[in-house]
Amino acid sequence: MAQFWQTGLRRLTIRTVSCWLAVLLLAVSVSVGGPQNSWAVQPDEILADQKLEARARVLSAELRCLVCQNQSIDDSDAPLARDLRLLVRERLKEGDTNSQVLDFVVQRYGEFVLLKPPFGMHTLILWLGPVFVLLGAIWLARTTILSRRTTVEATTTGTGLSEAEQSRLDALVNERDG
Repeated sequence: MAQFWQTGLRRLTIRTVSCWLAVLLLAVSVSVGGPQNSWAVQPDEILADQKLEARARVLSAELRCLVCQNQSIDDSDAPLARDLRLLVRERLKEGDTNSQVLDFVVQRYGEFVLLKPPFGMHTLILWLGPVFVLLGAIWLARTTILSRRTTVEATTTGTGLSEAEQSRLDALVNERDG
């Protein structure tokens, strides 16, 4: 029996250490690929001027990859994302401001290219939709809980049956017992 526990403890220890090692490797791999060290940006894309490169990274994080649609162009490996990154850097080298670059890209590709579209009448449902869904879920949960509570109260207090139904039930119970 003692040998069984020692073997089990040894297995648990090896399992625990291997789990912690896996978590550590995952954390290191995620931290290496952070926003400043994006794997998608190729070395030939990086600008020599650090200030322009920082601005390009900020703008690239605000623009959606039109192929992936859930990643910024800074994180995407798609060829179109690379073209957009190069376009952003080209406009910055020409002296455009951040807003001018964004306006140029939006004019060319539409507002869909922005990861955070502006608040307006045409995007009202996009911004307020989650609030209405949350309020609807709260209302539905409250209604369900209250209806279940009244059902439970009705069955426990006996108010769910009329006098005739209650007497018929009592008669059936007495008939079964007697």
